[in-house]
Amino acid sequence: MNVAVLGLWHLGSVTAACLTHAGHDVAGWDPDDTVLARLAEGRAPVAEPGLDALLTQGLAARCLRFTPAVADAVRDADVVWIAFDTPVDDEDRADVEAVIGNVRAALPDIRDGALVVCSSQLPVGSVARLEREYAALSTGRTVGFACSPENLRLGKAIQVFTQPDRIVAGVRNEADRARFTALMAPITDRIVWMSVESAEMTKHAINAFLATSVAFINELASLCEAAGADAKDVERGLKSDQRIGPGAYLSPGAAFAGGTLARDLALIESRAQALGVSTPLVRGVRRSNREHSQWAYRVLAKTLGPIAGRHVAVWGLTYKAGTDTLRRSLSVDLCRVLANEGARVTAFDPAVRSLPAELSGVLALGADPLATAAGADAVVIGTGWAALREISADVFVRTVARPIVIDPDRYLAATIGADPRVHYVAVGTPRT
Repeated sequence: MNVAVLGLWHLGSVTAACLTHAGHDVAGWDPDDTVLARLAEGRAPVAEPGLDALLTQGLAARCLRFTPAVADAVRDADVVWIAFDTPVDDEDRADVEAVIGNVRAALPDIRDGALVVCSSQLPVGSVARLEREYAALSTGRTVGFACSPENLRLGKAIQVFTQPDRIVAGVRNEADRARFTALMAPITDRIVWMSVESAEMTKHAINAFLATSVAFINELASLCEAAGADAKDVERGLKSDQRIGPGAYLSPGAAFAGGTLARDLALIESRAQALGVSTPLVRGVRRSNREHSQWAYRVLAKTLGPIAGRHVAVWGLTYKAGTDTLRRSLSVDLCRVLANEGARVTAFDPAVRSLPAELSGVLALGADPLATAAGADAVVIGTGWAALREISADVFVRTVARPIVIDPDRYLAATIGADPRVHYVAVGTPRT
């Protein structure tokens, strides 16, 4: 099938590359010429394992191309896939109009009989809005609209797209269902069918449930710390209950960061307010997560005393391992707070070669983790990069001034954290 992918940041570049790999001919468009230029060279705009290779393969096979003209992208497309990463501000508010505006530019040129599939994170009712806008054009063409909410995860996006456990799809009629089935046939036939609005709401519900799970277990973890219990034991007890199960999103650790989960919580709140529906639980999740996001700072202040003049090393700056994204990173937020308190902050991250201008006076970037930890009063594990597990406790103890490790997600619990010489603190461990 001929597919146009609109929006080529993380979601769109992964979608375009994976659909090409599945055997479709893909034309991609994005309003950012810099993004287009990178992709035309086989370079993804956001680091994602395996994505550059997949892009290069598609370009070499001439099954994948990128164009600066939206009309060129959609004119011959059987399917137009809306894949803009919805912008979100520091208050978790999504810039819905930015996405709608970009889609609006493509509507006049979508051919008769095409199917528009929306995967961007937009509030429930957005697909119906696009349908109304298309109908207002009075083109005489019949275009179907569907929703298949994105399910990608930074660092594992290609695996999630090409080997999904299932795909959620909302359609209006059997004809649209048949076209979407044919599109996804090379990837999976495990499709959960529902209405368009139900599919939109399912995305909100999944992220809100995951966010609630994170906030819930971390609140319990704080109580465990004070009561002398171990939150990992409590986690095992929870997951042994058949009503909860081993796959539950319950693991004490850092607060959720980035824009994905928080964006859907904010979208639910906003839509609920517009419809006159009260959502106190959703509001509480955001508040709880904001409180927990200060956990590492609180532990440092309790352990070190005054922060001013201390040397704190932070291992891992990116939002999560497998990507180079720094925006909305808890590690970066912590570095800013520590610097404002007068600490000397050094950091290492294998995906960060240079710092953005706004961080140049906040921290010093080192070439390797041990160099940044030399003489440190404490080390904070911000991102779980595999290379950190190769560092032995002996080397670590010889390198730092004080063997203190703050590791929210227990990433180094079995290595450095297991050494009795190390003062090791993780979320949900009993206070000592």
